[in-house]
Amino acid sequence: MSKNKVYIPIIISLAVAVGFLLGINLNTGSSTISFQKINPGESKNFNILNEVIGYIESEYVDTVQRQKLVDETVQYLLQELDPHSYYISAKELQAMNEPLEGNFEGIGIQFNIQKDTVVVINPLQGGPSEKVGVKAGDRIIKVEEELIAGNGISNSKVLKLLKGDKGTKVDITVERNAQKLDFTITRDKIPIHSVDVAYMMTGKTGYIKVIRFAKTTYQEFMDAANELKSKGMENLIIDLRGNGGGFLDAAVDMSDELLESGKMIVYTKGRARPKEVYKSGSGNSFTETSLAVLVDESSASASEILAGAVQDNDRGLVIGRRSFGKGLVQEQTMWPDGSATRLTVARYYTPTGRCIQRPYDEGVEAYREEIYDRYKHGEMMHPDSTNFPDSLKYETPEGKTVYGGGGIFPDIFVPYDTAGGSTFLNRLVYRGVVYQWAFDYADTHREQLNGNYESAREFQENFSIGQSLIDDFVNFAKSEGVEPEPGELEESQTEIKHRLKAYVARNIWNNEGFYPIWNKNDNVVNKALESLESGKPLSALRNK
Repeated sequence: MSKNKVYIPIIISLAVAVGFLLGINLNTGSSTISFQKINPGESKNFNILNEVIGYIESEYVDTVQRQKLVDETVQYLLQELDPHSYYISAKELQAMNEPLEGNFEGIGIQFNIQKDTVVVINPLQGGPSEKVGVKAGDRIIKVEEELIAGNGISNSKVLKLLKGDKGTKVDITVERNAQKLDFTITRDKIPIHSVDVAYMMTGKTGYIKVIRFAKTTYQEFMDAANELKSKGMENLIIDLRGNGGGFLDAAVDMSDELLESGKMIVYTKGRARPKEVYKSGSGNSFTETSLAVLVDESSASASEILAGAVQDNDRGLVIGRRSFGKGLVQEQTMWPDGSATRLTVARYYTPTGRCIQRPYDEGVEAYREEIYDRYKHGEMMHPDSTNFPDSLKYETPEGKTVYGGGGIFPDIFVPYDTAGGSTFLNRLVYRGVVYQWAFDYADTHREQLNGNYESAREFQENFSIGQSLIDDFVNFAKSEGVEPEPGELEESQTEIKHRLKAYVARNIWNNEGFYPIWNKNDNVVNKALESLESGKPLSALRNK
């Protein structure tokens, strides 16, 4: 299908709009349709979109909201151009920008809604809630005298109640050990972290999980990496799985620390935009550290820039599965009403010249269906580099073959892990039973766990999910309507124990407790660890 066909929906929508103007009257009675004659010299001031919307607003059979018509029309026009151009209403813009700005203003808690009750998972260290004495496990039952427990409260409603401008106050009532406690909390800026966790996996290999590329990402990464380096880190695993990207500068600055000076990181080019090249400068803090970058089907944009720079410069290993393939550059334009458009103005290219963006020649809708259905295309289970034509093969400076066609293809492919899977496990996960049991166990044994284990590492090394806990879990699952078929519990028991332990740790020690346990059974992490600690050169480790 030609690229021109992408514009067919736009043409059709305008034709329909013109149909409103022509307004063929199907009543049996006579009617008169008036047309205002526009002189040729005046046509340059005529705007069909404004005229149609004004006409609908004035004459449509039901009341319509002009702003809603404008928002939906502009959104439709942009989304039909390519997969990543879009319109943002003034109302939506602030919420979208918060994760990239790196902070928001509120009371500083992590919470979950459990059994229709808002439960504090963790008051952020140094945040407003911690300062006044809010603790993990507290149940928030009132906000400003409004009862929020037992009435179907939603995450969005909780956020709306608790977030607010810095310096404003909010009164909350919590329940703790059957006691009701009142707190007045002064809202403040709350950081949104980009580095989920950083820890030493072994005596010489560090692990850093980066979940977004925001304004604070580079500094967070440097703080984490330098701390690991001080602990003897010689190898580094950067986990970008699930990282949908963010700011280009954050990815470039991180790459700068990993590459020698003068190496190309990425370049951009568009019809109306000249080629712009980004190269590494004087950072270079970790050029001697052996490196593995982990990607999967949800790693996109800035994640792909960093992974592509590492791969194309023969700097380290890219391990996992083919990344998302989001290589279009959006430019944000603010409009007088507070709304914004993000219009694609260029494409990203890796140092070898690969375009990161997946093709969408068959139309935007077909692209979306394909990108979100990777099981059907086999990418989760099988590497597909052997099927690539020569036109999509590129060479790095060391002569390694890398592949174009959108996304970053890993040097070492690790299929989606189905070990220990069963219908029983799937139902447990989808119904939230594993997490709920772990939450309840941690909640009722919080003091005991904190007393028995001085640290997350001690818990990791000494706590185990024994048979009595498995029996309790299975009974709990049955009470939630999830019961194993014969043989399913035995098939998935090891994986269930692993997940329960990891989630109990998360509810007590947050990500510092969760990831060291979770990663023990992560095939991608283990492959990276094995590769980096093998002592073999990169060329001997690639492909698989």
